[in-house]
Amino acid sequence: MRPFDARHAARYPVLIGCDEVGRGALCGPVIVAAVHFDPAALPGDLLEALDDSKRLDAATREHLAPRISAACRVALAGASRDLIDRINVRAATLDAMRRAVLRLGIDAEVAVDGRDVPPGLPLPCRAFVGGDRLVPQVAASSIVAKVVRDRLMRALARRHPAYAWERNVGYGTAVHRAAMASLGLTRHHRLSFKSRKV
Repeated sequence: MRPFDARHAARYPVLIGCDEVGRGALCGPVIVAAVHFDPAALPGDLLEALDDSKRLDAATREHLAPRISAACRVALAGASRDLIDRINVRAATLDAMRRAVLRLGIDAEVAVDGRDVPPGLPLPCRAFVGGDRLVPQVAASSIVAKVVRDRLMRALARRHPAYAWERNVGYGTAVHRAAMASLGLTRHHRLSFKSRKV
């Protein structure tokens, strides 16, 4: 069952939702989306389709992402492999969240999925564990970020087919780890994660 009911759209606040995808991957960037909309002004079927991106199949996410972009204000930011290795994945993710929110140029409260809020953000900000099932704008941001990052990893997979990124999108599956062990790391792998058993 999806978490948002269009009959109660006016009860959901108007704010900016922010979420990331790729934090736990072994390679590739972290992608963050920030999304702002008034739930009461969103088409009811779109509001009710929103959910944590991990609970939706790829075809549904691909269908929803352009609808979200058309109906809402959306901004993206990334944390590169180099930044992740230099300052750690948590700090790099929070920095990308800050940049994505600021790119919207909207003075509004921010809801972030997780436990941390990005430092240095000149807007009121709250973190929600499981926010993509509590705040519709966070759910929308998780879908957009997931679609953007999955497309990027599929493009990279064409250059590095042995790692099967078109299927695992950079996460540590058995096939991916086996390729890392036999072929080594690409320039897209996070060196700060080398301590993870391959």
